[in-house]
Amino acid sequence: MTVQTFVPGQAEIHMTEAARAQARREIERAGADGIRLDLDESGCSGYMYELNFVQAPEDGDRRFEVDGVALYVPEKWLTMLNGLEIDYVKEGVNSLFKFRNPNATGECGCGESFTVEDVDEV
Repeated sequence: MTVQTFVPGQAEIHMTEAARAQARREIERAGADGIRLDLDESGCSGYMYELNFVQAPEDGDRRFEVDGVALYVPEKWLTMLNGLEIDYVKEGVNSLFKFRNPNATGECGCGESFTVEDVDEV
């Protein structure tokens, strides 16, 4: 059995070059300051990722600067999102942001939501 200690100030979220490039385009198009990554308690498996283009962070958000992209994440979700990688991929005729979460212990069949076990909210 291994024990990992989570320190909120040391949380990491990564974006691939494709995700950063697309985020910059969409931030500019929206006239926004950055992206807010939130979780919604819904979906088949429990949590869904939610991206919004915002002018400013909300109270309780932590700012990540990822190669010129401002990414805001609510502190309460940092344990579930620590180590997350955001990618931008083409799947058939669709292009979308894809999330690779090392804390996810399961996903629904459609890939829209995920489950996390044994992780406490901050």
